[in-house]
Amino acid sequence: MSSVEQKFEELFRGKAEALYFSPGRVNLIGEHIDYNGGLVFPAALTIGTYAAVSPLEERKVEIYSVNFPEDGIQTIDLEKNKTLEGGWTDFVRAMTAVIERETGRRVKGFRAVVEGTIPNGAGLSSSASFNVLIGTVLNDQRELGLDQVTLSKLAQQAENDYLGVNCGIMDPFAIANGREKQAMLLDTRTLDVSYAPLELGDNVLVIMNTNKRRELADSAYNQRREECESALRHLQQEGKPAYLCEVPLEMLEEKAKLLSPVEYARTRHAITEQQRTKDAHAKLVNGDIAGFAKLLDASHRSLRDDYEVTGDHLDALVEAAWAEDTVLGARMTGAGFGGCAIAVVKKQGLQETLERLGRTYQTEVGWEPAFYVTDIGGGAGKWKGEA
Repeated sequence: MSSVEQKFEELFRGKAEALYFSPGRVNLIGEHIDYNGGLVFPAALTIGTYAAVSPLEERKVEIYSVNFPEDGIQTIDLEKNKTLEGGWTDFVRAMTAVIERETGRRVKGFRAVVEGTIPNGAGLSSSASFNVLIGTVLNDQRELGLDQVTLSKLAQQAENDYLGVNCGIMDPFAIANGREKQAMLLDTRTLDVSYAPLELGDNVLVIMNTNKRRELADSAYNQRREECESALRHLQQEGKPAYLCEVPLEMLEEKAKLLSPVEYARTRHAITEQQRTKDAHAKLVNGDIAGFAKLLDASHRSLRDDYEVTGDHLDALVEAAWAEDTVLGARMTGAGFGGCAIAVVKKQGLQETLERLGRTYQTEVGWEPAFYVTDIGGGAGKWKGEA
């Protein structure tokens, strides 16, 4: 019996009727280009958020989080689901509110015990994982008939419209639509998706956490967007191209004088990262893991030199990885200025590699990193409870 089932029986004096799982996600490549009309290449993880659930006939939710035991059982009145309180239960309020708004149905509630296994602050979408989980529970329990793409959109709307978080579609889409041992090449404008096998053979994907909070990420994100929008205005003629990622490299060189040095660098990252993302998909389809890993290296260098979003801690961790013969490739992932990097590492001698890497990083920055070896899993849905 899983820990959420045990806790459910202990708290609610009965067995849970259903079990659910919603994964975290990692973006393999395609960084800081989704808002420039570019592609992203995320994958769902086997760490995420679990729930043991039974339906209620009343319009209320009784929910307990194993991660926040001090909060006890939280009771949420669904008649007041637009009244936010500032804690983790607001995700329940927001998701029920947006589902009711979009479906026109008043939903009944449920009892649940939830537990997240995504490390806090790691940039692996723990919030989106929980949000999609709530949508998955309501969709199944109340037979709403929502498909996974619709569920993704509703999860984004819940954060945008109710929680005031300016998140994109990538996180909920990857979480809802993930496939086991596959990554998805996603066009966030059209939601066109193409899957590629993430079969790493004698290697594993390691998520490397700098344990550095992403303090500058929000302000830098806004600044980078402004710089890219300014560059696009200088390069456009009659509104074309519509996005920076559509600018041919030849046009950038021809019109370089129209841009400031900073705008030129940002544009070069957008153009080259878009091509790297397409190439990464092709490499995985063809089973070229070494070629895929080298693209990770090039992506990090571009994010460091042209986009300037890595920071000392991510650079120290990635450069320590590059120095290891057993690491095929590595790069930062996410917003930057802290958070996580990823690496493709040989299975043989993995523990020794990570120990050396950790020592090198600690010597450089003064504290230890954290490493997570995780598989690529499926999207949110019912869970059989084997874990």
